[in-house]
Amino acid sequence: MGGVSALALASGSTSAFAQKKYDDGVTDTEIKIGNTNPYSGPASAYAAIAKTIDTYFKVVNEAGGVNGRKIKFISLDDGYNPSKTVEMVRQLVEQDKIFALFQSLGTPCNTAIHKYMNQKKVPQLYVATGASKWGDPKNFPWTMGFQPDYHTEAVIYAKHILANIKDAKIGVLHQNDDYGRDYLGGFKEGLGKETDRIVKVVTFEATDPTVDSQIIQLKDSGANVFFNVSGPKAAAQGIRKAADIDWKPVHYLNNVSASVAAVMKPAGFDNAQGIITAAYIMDATDKAWDDNAEMKEWRAWMDKNMPSANKADANHIYGYAVAALMTETLKRCGNEMTRANLMKQAASFQKYRLPLLLPGITVSTSPTDFYPIQAVQLQRFKGETWELFGEVMHAEST
Repeated sequence: MGGVSALALASGSTSAFAQKKYDDGVTDTEIKIGNTNPYSGPASAYAAIAKTIDTYFKVVNEAGGVNGRKIKFISLDDGYNPSKTVEMVRQLVEQDKIFALFQSLGTPCNTAIHKYMNQKKVPQLYVATGASKWGDPKNFPWTMGFQPDYHTEAVIYAKHILANIKDAKIGVLHQNDDYGRDYLGGFKEGLGKETDRIVKVVTFEATDPTVDSQIIQLKDSGANVFFNVSGPKAAAQGIRKAADIDWKPVHYLNNVSASVAAVMKPAGFDNAQGIITAAYIMDATDKAWDDNAEMKEWRAWMDKNMPSANKADANHIYGYAVAALMTETLKRCGNEMTRANLMKQAASFQKYRLPLLLPGITVSTSPTDFYPIQAVQLQRFKGETWELFGEVMHAEST
């Protein structure tokens, strides 16, 4: 026994006594992390997120990994099809024996595996959707969101409309699923007693080829405010169609489609002027960040590791930021690489500064708070980029 004590003293720490604890997917040299993402199909613009995460982990591995372990990132294409997600996630959990599922994309896709992941007690961590249901540790202790929740974001838009637009008559376009309904619910809550300001709600399916007929219906309703709850493809189509038919409402666009490269450019910059959205991460096209140290570091990282990627696509910044958070969470687990400890570490961030979040926005979680980011700032599209305005708004104060 004396020899061990001497060894521990010699190493200047008591780590010799720290027991290594592993769950499925972890060895002395490897951590298996699973993911599903729409590399194909109607939401394929989001493939940029998974590609950035994959590259981020490769760079981490080249630098020695996390506490000496390399991350093996297994990312599968579910085409934004929930039944495919179910099949692939079962494969990842039961055959590949992943340690955790990370950043699987889409509200309908994550909804389809929500109960399964919690029954299996496998972390469904930092999911790529802002549905408010991911922050329910009491009923779903193995699932946690990442970005500001859709409900809160929609409350903020509604309050901004009531405070700034006289005689608002609102038309809403939303994807016909839990993602769209979550935004609509928050929006109605934000309007409070003034929900009758909504004059028309139209929906579309993620697989619909266009949203042209829906935009025509909204214009015909007499709406002078447009709340656009759609993914990148439909968002760009909606912006373009509104311009084609000379409908010029005050346009609020959900944050998940704020990418300049994936949405605004295809929609036509002229057609996108004045659109308002909520932001929580920096936008590479906004010159205000040109001298920012974190932005400079990200640009250099992109030049070195993803030279052919389009830096104007905000999905690359999102992917980089969330991969940084996952890496930090894994690091904090030390040698206790159990799924329970991973969730414990994920639930214990205090005002953590994550690279590329807007100034004044940090990550905070607790055993009862599974919403890592709960603040946004409004921004307006001007020229070929976004321009932030107003104060950072926190969910607690909405």
